[in-house]
Amino acid sequence: MTAAAVSAPLRTEPSRAIALRTRGHEHGPVTRLVSPHGTGERIKPFVFLDFFEGDPKNAPKFGFHPHSGIATLTLLLSGQLTYKETTDREGVIETGGVEWMRASGGVWHTGGAKGEEWVKGYQLWVALPPELELAETDSQYLAASEFQNAGPARVIAGEYDGVQSILRAPGDMTYLDVRLKVGERWRFTPPAGQDVLWIAVHSGVVRAPLEISAGEAVVFAEGGEAVEFEALTDVGFILGAAVKHPYDLVTGYYSVHTNAEALRQGEHNIAVIGQRLHNQGVLGAPNAGART
Repeated sequence: MTAAAVSAPLRTEPSRAIALRTRGHEHGPVTRLVSPHGTGERIKPFVFLDFFEGDPKNAPKFGFHPHSGIATLTLLLSGQLTYKETTDREGVIETGGVEWMRASGGVWHTGGAKGEEWVKGYQLWVALPPELELAETDSQYLAASEFQNAGPARVIAGEYDGVQSILRAPGDMTYLDVRLKVGERWRFTPPAGQDVLWIAVHSGVVRAPLEISAGEAVVFAEGGEAVEFEALTDVGFILGAAVKHPYDLVTGYYSVHTNAEALRQGEHNIAVIGQRLHNQGVLGAPNAGART
């Protein structure tokens, strides 16, 4: 199997069916494509997916807010984003860069768009297994140059076609940033056991086997079969595949855990951090915030 994009005819075996397609719900510059009590239940461990884009001059600033029990993976397709978190890390993510923040037992962070270039990207939330949902936090901020391609697919998380990402994500998931030129065809064969598969298109139109256009997210039927993609225009999309998360999604304020006690502990931890930020004058009255 090769990951290269080709111009040869597509294979003739039956295509993997599309089980769900959505354009999500817009909230200003953010479109929520996946949430845990809908599509996220189908494609867990991928439990939230937001697409964002806009002029940095008018983009909202996100104040400090907490997470626990999950990891956030932000992929910046264009522009610049600032970040700051309660682990004392802060900086700027440039075009093509990635933030991986494993909130686990609790963290607060903030950020926003900066610069002159149009900002565009995705933020994905990944549900964590019990051994990680209350662990120490872990974060990575990686430049575009720190990722390698398997053919037309930049390997953001996991391993595909012999290319291993340096992102410290769980080993049972794959996350790719795919670009195809008009007329190119590419076959994705999921790694063994990764029955969950979805894509979200941010530019152009792709056929797989039905047409999927910019702004859509599509969930494929569970299974291990490959999917053939044909670019009807120049196209860009992200692709997620994973072993199905076998645990419940127990949600709270900015948190997703596997059980009620873990959620209680995670929210306690972020309340303690919030009180510390309040005492330092960073926050107003400490509050875990509204459920997203």
